[in-house]
Amino acid sequence: MNKTRRNFLQHAALISAGALATRNTNAVQVAPRGTEKPRTPKRNASERKFLPVMTPDVPDLPFQMDNGVKVFHLVAEPVKQQIYPSKILNLWGYNGSAPGPTIQANQGDRLRILVDNHLPEPTSMHWHGFDIPFAMDGGPGLSQDAISPGGRFVYEFTLQQEGTYFYHSHMAMQEMMGMIGAFIMHPQEPYDPPVDQDYAIILQEYAVLPNNPTPNSMNMEFNWLTLNGKSGPANTPLIVRHGDRVRLRLINLGMDHHPVHMHGHQFVITGTEGGRQPRSTWGPNNTVLVGVAQSRTVEFLATNPGDWMIHCHMPHHMMNQMSSMAGPLTRRAGMPAGAGMEEGMGMPRGGNATGGEYAPSLGRGMGASSSLAQATTNGPLSPQQHAEHPTPGMPMQMQMGNADVSKDANSVPGFPQDAFMESPMMAMDAMVAKPETFGLRPGWSGYMQGMMTLIRVLPPDQYDHIVSLRAKQAGASPAAMPNMPEQDEK
Repeated sequence: MNKTRRNFLQHAALISAGALATRNTNAVQVAPRGTEKPRTPKRNASERKFLPVMTPDVPDLPFQMDNGVKVFHLVAEPVKQQIYPSKILNLWGYNGSAPGPTIQANQGDRLRILVDNHLPEPTSMHWHGFDIPFAMDGGPGLSQDAISPGGRFVYEFTLQQEGTYFYHSHMAMQEMMGMIGAFIMHPQEPYDPPVDQDYAIILQEYAVLPNNPTPNSMNMEFNWLTLNGKSGPANTPLIVRHGDRVRLRLINLGMDHHPVHMHGHQFVITGTEGGRQPRSTWGPNNTVLVGVAQSRTVEFLATNPGDWMIHCHMPHHMMNQMSSMAGPLTRRAGMPAGAGMEEGMGMPRGGNATGGEYAPSLGRGMGASSSLAQATTNGPLSPQQHAEHPTPGMPMQMQMGNADVSKDANSVPGFPQDAFMESPMMAMDAMVAKPETFGLRPGWSGYMQGMMTLIRVLPPDQYDHIVSLRAKQAGASPAAMPNMPEQDEK
């Protein structure tokens, strides 16, 4: 398919999603490499430079103009976030999303950001890494009073920088409830070399006790890890054309560092939370450590076709609700009896709050006899056991089948490890289907968990087909597609 037809389909996808009306970023696109004529302009000629950043599964924050000032409105509020099929968490975020919507503006822009507090306690907004006046920094008790419940604070400043930044509450535990969002500052002069695709990914983590949809923000270990508010395989794969130059912006504000690895390609690290890095510092990598309160920007040429994993390489971060952390209820039929009061209420007396010994219990005991009634395995239930006693909260549409283990598996020290957590038994292709998953190998979802997603390097015709599928679904019934965010397209 030629470029003219491809551009037509992409602009049709953009218009059908309503992006021009609701997600104006004033950041326009670089002409494709190898062409002389820029794409059809949508904004002022002076702004035909920049490619809007896409944050899959997270909306952009719209703005209005007021005498040359871009006015954004953020609402800090509780949100119910579906991070995974049948898994809905009580989080705190902005404008109905955790992470909050992505803000995009240009270096030199004057911004006014209205922050309303709909939380039950005070909050404050910090603009992470911004060179702005002290009064706008968002440090409660220093640059401003905390924003009371029902209150508003108006931040106004001029963007002096460029790069990948973020905003977040400066009340520590509120950060652990989800209160962060990406903030993209497009440079006055476009980066060299230009890219064809630009994606942002926000890394977050939550500790969720059994039968409790509210994270334990005080915990130090985590069993649900998300990219842009979704745990694999529920997050939306990134799609690019074979031959595209791609930029990935990785943002981390949690309690853990994340070594993010990409299969199939080498990349160079071109930026941090401080902005663009000198070209002399670029070198080949395929894993980048994104530390707490940091962002890392990487770029690469998508020259290797395939459906490639991108994931945090910490093993526990590639799982969902790990068995040993989810409590005894997930591995036994019925309610356990005889746990001590603290264990039964999930109150740690040693170890971590999501350890296997902590879970709701019948007949809480006290004293020396307070112990779980029986030992249980972390291994997979047999198909018959699963049918008789389904795992609490486990979606029944999963592609359940026999565990692929040897006959003598139970006699091998260390078993089980991946037998249940990563296997065809965990596949849920149909439950997470969306245009971006079209054409993936059957059963792919059984091996995608936690901080894992895909970057699909596709031939132009398959890329265009997925774009057209996305446009059709967005145009047909966007409200009925909770896992189908409207996205800007090139």
